[in-house]
Amino acid sequence: MLSRQFVRENPDAVRAALETKGVDVDLDRILEIDEEWRALKSEGDDLRHERNEVSSTIGQLKQEGDEEAAQEAIERSSELKTELQEIESRADELEAELEAALLTLPQLPDDSVPVGADESENVERRREGFDDRRELPDEVTPHYDLGEKLEILDFDRGAKVSGGGFYFAKGDGARLEHALIQFMLDVHREQEYVDVFPPIPVNSASMRGTGQFPKFTEDAYRLEGDNEEPYADDDLWLLPTAEVPVTNLHRDEILLDDDLPLKYQAYSPNFRQEAGEHGTETRGIVRVHQFNKVELVNFVRPEASDNRFEGLVGEAESVLDRLGLPYRILEMCTGDLGFTQAKKYDIEVWAPGDDMDDGPEEGGRWLEVSSVSNFRDFQARRAGIQYRPEQHESAEYVHTLNGSGVAVPRVMVAILEYYQNDDGTVTVPEALRPYMGGQELIEGHAAVGESAVGDGPNE
Repeated sequence: MLSRQFVRENPDAVRAALETKGVDVDLDRILEIDEEWRALKSEGDDLRHERNEVSSTIGQLKQEGDEEAAQEAIERSSELKTELQEIESRADELEAELEAALLTLPQLPDDSVPVGADESENVERRREGFDDRRELPDEVTPHYDLGEKLEILDFDRGAKVSGGGFYFAKGDGARLEHALIQFMLDVHREQEYVDVFPPIPVNSASMRGTGQFPKFTEDAYRLEGDNEEPYADDDLWLLPTAEVPVTNLHRDEILLDDDLPLKYQAYSPNFRQEAGEHGTETRGIVRVHQFNKVELVNFVRPEASDNRFEGLVGEAESVLDRLGLPYRILEMCTGDLGFTQAKKYDIEVWAPGDDMDDGPEEGGRWLEVSSVSNFRDFQARRAGIQYRPEQHESAEYVHTLNGSGVAVPRVMVAILEYYQNDDGTVTVPEALRPYMGGQELIEGHAAVGESAVGDGPNE
């Protein structure tokens, strides 16, 4: 979150951030609350000072035998106590209102972020592996059709068991998903990441700490609880990303200078209702309600966050480099920058199975597999994560960064389409073969069940 002092002293910058990020918040009301709160705090300080002075004279007046003046002082002290209680009560109400309002203000975009209204004005920074692509079949079968034909993806049974937006990975499909997860974890261990296996349910305080709440409650899966109050601190939610528990690992803590930088990686299943995305992806595993992902979370000193951001981009894209998949790096403009982010790059892998309007001229489409973000001290302020540069110095807020390392289903889409062969089989990327027992080819499985007679890859 933004500090109240920063908002007070830089209203024009905050107003510009609201406009460029498309966030509708009544900043004037926030400034009014802050002004009234500060006035009450000042008035309270004056009353407290006067009460202390009056109280100090009561004993002296009694000693001097001036009972009438002493009684007047006692009555004035009581009046001041009542006035002070009323002011403090109102100040507490305003402070709670102010804190809640500050949570609705977005992070300011970094000065280097390109100005733009929406995703159409994002800037492509570079492409990797696209000019020397492997030779593909004349017509690439989309992953959802190929997955069903090979009996490695099952959407109908996923919908039967859990509803739309869920799927089964079976046989070599499940092996491929497991292989990708372990491969990614090994890659990032080489980059000196420490493994964290987080809890899957997270509380509302954690969701607020990373900025998912109060803005994005409609996309989260809430677990049934006894609380009538919405978003109570002890409410539990299925995590939308491991960013939430891993960042909150150090909530309300003061780290030591020698602790930094901290680099954590976490595999987790993730759950999102995608409430605002109805109809965008009705087939396949590009947009599903449960998906696997390896998340990278960094805690750094403020002066190190710019360099760490570039390093984090390289660490995430190394997964795609080793898999031999073409991809591009896209910088988000101000209008497509998230609520919490000061700067963000998307890493998008190329999947040739579906031609899309926003795909490259050569066909196919780009699929986001990682968003690498620098939050500066925005999350740290919300979650109370500080560090002490020296033992005798005041604590400061750390900077947090994160990026997917990477999202598994969309990489599976890219592999099934990019490594597809003329005969409908799929070549296993060389880097994954040790994780699949040396298997070099996905040839599919026979269908199961009476309704599948005459179907399957070998029929």
